Amino acid sequence: MNQLIILRAASTADVPFLFRLRKLTMTEHSQLGCLPTNDEAHYQRILSNFEDAKIICEGFARVGLLKLSRTNHDWHLHQIQVLPSHQGKGIGENVLRAVLAAAKREGVPVSLTVLHGNPARRLYERLGFKLGTETSVDARLIWHL
Repeated sequence: MNQLIILRAASTADVPFLFRLRKLTMTEHSQLGCLPTNDEAHYQRILSNFEDAKIICEGFARVGLLKLSRTNHDWHLHQIQVLPSHQGKGIGENVLRAVLAAAKREGVPVSLTVLHGNPARRLYERLGFKLGTETSVDARLIWHL
């Protein structure tokens, strides 16, 4: 049975969950991009823009992270991660669709950066994100109204 997906503000009590989530979802992609994957690097990424972090919950269970910074002119999606055991169930896609619907109402574009080889890029492109710029490690994608 699918439970309601809600977002709530992350707190310091969520850091151990976020560390586990990050290691499970990003270590392989970071290694492929020759980025650091030690514990310090994971914690730095978790704490970066922490004030914008929302925990994705299915019912009362934490299943992921959405980190989205908003200004009046544009929004930037820093991270969206879903536990591997909950991937493929439409959770990430539904959260992203809600973000894009809100951005459309506000009249702002949404950008994100995705590491080369990360299969999430297919989802982003399916939702209308287009290539902005590219480096040897990642691509900056932009969604416009």
